[in-house]
Amino acid sequence: MTTEPPPIEGVRRSFVEGNGVRFHVTEAGSPNGRPVLALHGWPQHHWEWRDLLADPPAGLRIIAPDLPGYGWSGPPNHRWGKEDVATDVFALLDALGLDRVLLVGHDWGAYIGYRMVLREPERFDGYLTMNMAHPWQKPTTVLPHLWKLYYQLPLATVGMTLMTRTRFVEKVILRIGSDMTPQERQVFGDSFRNPVSARAGRDTYRTFLTRELPFAARNPETRRATVPIRALFGEGDAAVSVSMVSPETADADDYTLETVDATHFVVDERPDLVRRKLIELAEETAGV
Repeated sequence: MTTEPPPIEGVRRSFVEGNGVRFHVTEAGSPNGRPVLALHGWPQHHWEWRDLLADPPAGLRIIAPDLPGYGWSGPPNHRWGKEDVATDVFALLDALGLDRVLLVGHDWGAYIGYRMVLREPERFDGYLTMNMAHPWQKPTTVLPHLWKLYYQLPLATVGMTLMTRTRFVEKVILRIGSDMTPQERQVFGDSFRNPVSARAGRDTYRTFLTRELPFAARNPETRRATVPIRALFGEGDAAVSVSMVSPETADADDYTLETVDATHFVVDERPDLVRRKLIELAEETAGV
């Protein structure tokens, strides 16, 4: 793993303690601007938001932490239970002195984002979510697509070996699943040579398969979202079906879906669109 984060022109970097995690935080835009918290997924880190950080919309303060154990953040004091990670991120917001933010999330960052807006909706003006199933799933939407989670089994078992000793991230996950350049894929893959990041990645899937997926099957989500949610979905996603982000099954006061010609990695492939949708959400919720 490289010792320094990949360069992004004009950003500010810091380390912030929250709930026992030493978060690596990358920021861009006006320090006094409206705060936007951007949460990445696997197998990535804050560099997923490089285009948004390099060209932050006027009046916004983009805050992109590496999630616990990922990138340049320290490990969590748990096994990457998503509610636990949400608690860590709330502690980060508290440490930054942020009472209310716009939220952006992709992949597991979006999964955690849903936990956060359902738990403490008063802290969020709006939520832009990308390529993650919403939490109001039914057996009819999940069962036909469970087979697509096959790739998670090796990650949850021998994931540390795959990530630290092979090019599985670059050659399999990112090469097959996206149109990133080899250089972009390597930036992400190299970070998981670090055993701390590899362990976090393994535990992300191990906890999901052994605890969170069974729990969700027995205890369907009953909380209704009151935060405006804008779902942007790359319809070439090989793991998440568009049926899992349907507005018809979303238990939310204000939820819209827009599909786009992209893979699961829509943030990397369509940064122009992500930026535009964030600006639209910021304008739409300016009076909140």
